[in-house]
This record gives sequence, structure tokens and C-alpha cells, in this order.
Amino acid sequence: MPSAKVTSKGQITIPQEIRERMGVSEGDRVEFVYLDDGGFALKPATRSIKELKGIIPLRRRRPVTLEEMDDAIAAGAARGIRVRRRPTKK
Repeated sequence: MPSAKVTSKGQITIPQEIRERMGVSEGDRVEFVYLDDGGFALKPATRSIKELKGIIPLRRRRPVTLEEMDDAIAAGAARGIRVRRRPTKK
């Protein structure tokens, strides 16, 4: 069974075999989970971007028309909202 030593700063290095099996690498976050028997489990806290699909409901199912864009710009201008323009390449 792989093991790790706690440093004076409370840090550990997760053994390579465990990191590979968990699918974690440098910069990833992990969570410590309390178990019913009083122990702890370590699990990856980072998610794949694919897992986030569907979290935010879509408001529209169709593309916005040019007329709708113009109307939105005009409404924003009427409320005094400034639109930042991207610099054009020369």
C-alpha cells in the first residue's frame, strides 16, 4: 500500500501510482471526504469541461437576428450603456 510522509508544514506528496489512478496532476485540486467509519478518502475536485455541459439553461434555441442585435444596441444606447469596440487591425 502506498504511503506518504507529512512535512513540518502539513504537506504530503501523493505517490505517483495514486496520482495516475486518480487522474490528477500538478495544479489539480483534491478533496478530503469524511467516511462513516471515521476515516477519510481523497478524491479529485477538478472536473472536465464536458461535465459542465447543461448546467446553465439555454435561453434561446435559435440564432439572434441582425435586427434583434440592432434593437438591443439601440436599447442599450438609450439607457446610456457604452459598447467597447475592439481595435481594428491595420
